[in-house]
Amino acid sequence: MSTRAGIVVTGTEVLTGRVADRNGPWLAEQLRTHGVDVAHTVVVGDRRADLLAALEFLAGTGVDLVLTSGGLGPTADDLTAEVVAQFQGRPMVLDEALEAHITAIVERLLAGRGVHWDPDATAAGTRKQALVPDGATVLAPVGTAPGLVVPVAAGRSGPPMLVLPGPPRELQAMWPAAVADPVVVAALARRRELRQATLRLWGTPEAEIAATLRSLDALITPLEITTCLRDGELEIVTRYGPDAQPAYDEFAATIAAAYPATLFSADGRQIDEVVAETLLARGLTIATAESCTAGLLAGRLADRPGSSAYLLGGLVTYANEAKTELAGVPADLIARVGAVSAEVAAAMADGARARLRTDVGVGITGIAGPGGGSADKPVGLVHLCASTASASLARRVVIPGSRADVRRRTTEIALHLIRELLG
Repeated sequence: MSTRAGIVVTGTEVLTGRVADRNGPWLAEQLRTHGVDVAHTVVVGDRRADLLAALEFLAGTGVDLVLTSGGLGPTADDLTAEVVAQFQGRPMVLDEALEAHITAIVERLLAGRGVHWDPDATAAGTRKQALVPDGATVLAPVGTAPGLVVPVAAGRSGPPMLVLPGPPRELQAMWPAAVADPVVVAALARRRELRQATLRLWGTPEAEIAATLRSLDALITPLEITTCLRDGELEIVTRYGPDAQPAYDEFAATIAAAYPATLFSADGRQIDEVVAETLLARGLTIATAESCTAGLLAGRLADRPGSSAYLLGGLVTYANEAKTELAGVPADLIARVGAVSAEVAAAMADGARARLRTDVGVGITGIAGPGGGSADKPVGLVHLCASTASASLARRVVIPGSRADVRRRTTEIALHLIRELLG
């Protein structure tokens, strides 16, 4: 049996969705690269009873290590260190060296901000962060919160607990020291390599893949396969041990043979990478003219470092006048067919290409909603066009969902349109 871990993400702001959980997925992937499978990820609010219940649940599943993130700050709702100490049967003690270290960090941070602070309140907060479970190993703070490795007390049973700060930057910077700790190393001693591979398809229904998987039942028995349909893109993620590599190779080859037209990434690359690498490999430049997406496509194209080698610029032409003045779309064309039309999308693509002197242009115009639709042109209707000097591809789509859904999904479609145009 492989080594398994459980993760507790703390914070009422995460539980209620005000802040997205970045730590749980990041920790799960880091653990996988270390040969550790994640059994459960639990999100709890800043409530003592709920955190205790989460620790009890995970310890009861037989995991080899429990990790927590968050709840290590100086305020009253930061309870993780205290609750973990209670669960592991260890009293809290003041680490005076840690207190002095955190004090120096806090004073430096506050002085750099040029603000006045209450010395007594600051000292109380620092002292709280320096209270640690007796016998725990302290991981040096990256911000002001230390990490902790907390073994179970003598005479008790259960997994050790790795307590990490909530800010992702601090948690990620602390990770190398955490996995090098002897208690953590010993807890993960039975780990084995856990490989993961991803196939990405565009335009293949999930039900069709499900039928294919059923026909390959014997082949895929040693593989753990999950599928996810997101914004029209079908992701097939497979996890397996080294001994199952031949089975995975045969599976991947079978999918490639069955879906040659829609499998666009056999090596896990996302559409942004595929488009960027195609542009770079062919020495091509690109520009956008966007209406309903208002720069989202240009933003996606610019996300990769070095994007200035292919992205020369983008025009946000929300108003009809902007379409004419910035992208050169004829005003009489808009008057004749309407701003949301295949003709205008094509003119925007050509205009972006001409105005910014690029090899590829993309035009997007649509109705993101929730208002502004009609019987002929409903909310969610989007026209897209990608063009070069010698070729063009156009799409008309009607996208369901909220305004944000329409804009996000349109951007994804545009990236695939560019990929298809460039072949």
